[in-house]
Amino acid sequence: MGLQVYLEENGFLKEAYDAPRTPATFLKVKFSVPNPPRHRWAIMLHDLHHVATGFGTNPAGEGQLSAWECRRGLRSLGFYVGSIVFSGFLLGLLVAPIKTVQAWRASKSGTSLFHLSEFSYEDLLALKIHELRELMGIARDGLYHGTRGLHSGAPKPVADD
Repeated sequence: MGLQVYLEENGFLKEAYDAPRTPATFLKVKFSVPNPPRHRWAIMLHDLHHVATGFGTNPAGEGQLSAWECRRGLRSLGFYVGSIVFSGFLLGLLVAPIKTVQAWRASKSGTSLFHLSEFSYEDLLALKIHELRELMGIARDGLYHGTRGLHSGAPKPVADD
């Protein structure tokens, strides 16, 4: 599936899911946040949401994805993780209000992986991207079309000679 491409594109490692703390950035300030089991579970699924929707990892992309996740429901996340997602939505409204509202509107029907408890994470990883999208009610070609914006710490693409 597309998770490995997403992780490589962003310079993320699967091993980070199991770390006691995870890196975060807010307005170019880097810090870390606790990674309790519910956060670990949510960030793994959040990354699959990136794969399925096509939203980037720059502030605008995170805002778009957070808006999409908020509209699909945060109840299963709990207060700590839900507040992180809601904060991303608010940041999106500040840095890319039109795109964030468009993402909110695009999320009017379907579900998120946060609500599909009948599937294990391994089951989800075994799906092709179009199957993952179908499961969540996302158009076959995703929601974002264009060059995905990446977070400031993502590796720079290597130019072909």
